[in-house]
Amino acid sequence: MESAGKTVAVVGATGLQGRAVSRHLLSSGWQVRALTRDPDGPSAVALASAGAQVVRAEMEDLASLEAAADGAYGVFSVQPTVGSPGTAPGFSAEDEVRWGMNVAKAAHTAGVSHFVFTSVAGADRHGTEALPQNLVSKWRIEQRIAELGLPATILRPVSFMENFTGGYALQGGALATAIAPDTPQQIMAVDDVGFVTALAFSRPEDWIGRAVTLAADELTPVQIAAAIEKALGHPLPYVQIPIEAIRALSEDFAFAMEWLNERGYRADIPASRRIHPTAMDFRTWLRHTGAAQIAAFLAARPTTEQHA
Repeated sequence: MESAGKTVAVVGATGLQGRAVSRHLLSSGWQVRALTRDPDGPSAVALASAGAQVVRAEMEDLASLEAAADGAYGVFSVQPTVGSPGTAPGFSAEDEVRWGMNVAKAAHTAGVSHFVFTSVAGADRHGTEALPQNLVSKWRIEQRIAELGLPATILRPVSFMENFTGGYALQGGALATAIAPDTPQQIMAVDDVGFVTALAFSRPEDWIGRAVTLAADELTPVQIAAAIEKALGHPLPYVQIPIEAIRALSEDFAFAMEWLNERGYRADIPASRRIHPTAMDFRTWLRHTGAAQIAAFLAARPTTEQHA
């Protein structure tokens, strides 16, 4: 469809996914209304410089969402999960669900023509097996979108490659997670979710009513560490964090790690590539942006911490 003159309101526009979605929409000719709680922050300023209209809105504040969605052709919605960077210490699964439902309600009130929600791979297995809390939360939001009858597209990506660029996985000079060394993990670059989002908005006749799982690569943690090591040119061993150490901090997070070890996303990677043939595999992503992000993170860490 012709995007010129049409506006998409992007919720969480200054977050990782929101920035990627905004970039791809702008480059495809859409008008982007970037929703953020901090219009004066550096990410919001960068979006404005790229051509987005930055507006103040908070997912806790339904009235602000309704005002921001008013007159928009479409809405892109994504919410943080518990433990996501930038969330308040007390942020809960119920907060996530409420925020997601608020955005859906605001879009419904505004009468938008296309609503795209980023969920998570495996959320649709709710009711067939026990799922981690973050999948249950996304499923509840999906159900609310369906109840409202929104003309919607649901995207369900697997884990993001960007998870390997910071303290979540880089600890003590090693790659460290609770995934077993030989257990394949499905991953995808956030930028490619932005590409698929823009694609969905451009082809509503093909995408409204669809729920699509997205994955671009599948590697074991040892293979991921080896690829990073080769890209950086210095050693990066893989260390498995004992699940009991995770459980001591969070029972929910421990269960999520066990679920990834024992069940996992089980996404159809060839099907994702039929949608987006040039989606980056992990080594391509490292060459594109990943290695530079990882190197910058490691360079900023104290030497004693890297080699503890």
